[in-house]
Amino acid sequence: MSADLDRMPRGGPQASCLDRVLQTDQPEYLDRDDVDPAIKRSVVRALELTGNWFGLHERFALIAMEEVADVPDPRILELGAGHGGLSKKVLEIHPTATLTVTDLEPDSVAAISAGDLGSDPRVTVRDMDATAIDAADSAYALAVFALSFHHLPPAAAVRVLAEGTRVADKLLIIDLPRPPSPLQLMRLAAMLPLAPFVPFVHDGVISSLRAYSPAALRALAEHAGVDIELRGGLCTPQIAVATRR
Repeated sequence: MSADLDRMPRGGPQASCLDRVLQTDQPEYLDRDDVDPAIKRSVVRALELTGNWFGLHERFALIAMEEVADVPDPRILELGAGHGGLSKKVLEIHPTATLTVTDLEPDSVAAISAGDLGSDPRVTVRDMDATAIDAADSAYALAVFALSFHHLPPAAAVRVLAEGTRVADKLLIIDLPRPPSPLQLMRLAAMLPLAPFVPFVHDGVISSLRAYSPAALRALAEHAGVDIELRGGLCTPQIAVATRR
């Protein structure tokens, strides 16, 4: 099943021929082991800065808070936290939430541990793989995976859906939308000239080509055996809320 699943287009099983062309298996700098760590840090820092400038961390934190509005003292798990910007905003917004902030990249975990999150009594920082979460069933009210789902090939994405809904009552995925092919071509025309010179743009181009469409997300959820609710997309972040069946 894994081999067949990994051949599924990022635009979904019925994706057009052009949409299938507009995808890539090329890894981002963040996903490569042969890249200078300084380049990876520059991409993470750029993500943190753009999230601050455009209010994305706060926006995503508010979306997460909507999902636990009825939970008095929610336990929240952030997967693929990167710089931890979303978790910082959650702590500011919710006075009693406790968080486990995780990432697979050791440098990111070390940086988070050395910062404000690492010293906050409501936060636990851990090195963790989102496809094999080290936590008991229903340990959290919410698991959040922001701007990272597109990094995963389909089989790994299915495991995240299964694992996230196992350890949490809800799995909230916030990711890049997959635009229609004409809009994607316009975006590539604007970004490709800078991609060889600016690591953040390089990874942005690849992210855009690897983003999952709503049809693909529904297919992944069906393979994982979970229910999924989708909203947003096109020119706004793609939001998915997955729950156990």
